[in-house]
Amino acid sequence: MATIVTGYIDNPEGQRALELAIGEARRREAKLIVVHSMRGGADTSSEDVLRYRSALELVGERLTKEGLSHEVVEYVRDNTPAEDLLAAAAEFDAELLVIGYRKRSAAGKAILGSHAQTLLMGAECPVLAIMAPAES
Repeated sequence: MATIVTGYIDNPEGQRALELAIGEARRREAKLIVVHSMRGGADTSSEDVLRYRSALELVGERLTKEGLSHEVVEYVRDNTPAEDLLAAAAEFDAELLVIGYRKRSAAGKAILGSHAQTLLMGAECPVLAIMAPAES
């Protein structure tokens, strides 16, 4: 079975990437790996961490309810989110990596964002990048 990996963060970029990844997993009849990454040594009892774990649990419940083959993975290591996504794409032999990014300032547009740039340049599989909708 083919595998699609997506990074998850609870913001518009992350939500848009998740929706696109779900659609691609359905279309390709692939397993979806949803990855959340935190720096090692993070206080895993903090309010932010607990909120993310709750959000991840809801994502997993949704994917189960929708009958999509999936796995939700949380990494707490000394890696950046980009490093963890590249590692997950390699570990799960991803056919596709789906990422979200946000609109940047004029200077930021030139480099797209350090995580997105790292993923686009470092992935061994195709990367599908989607920008979050503009805020009204």
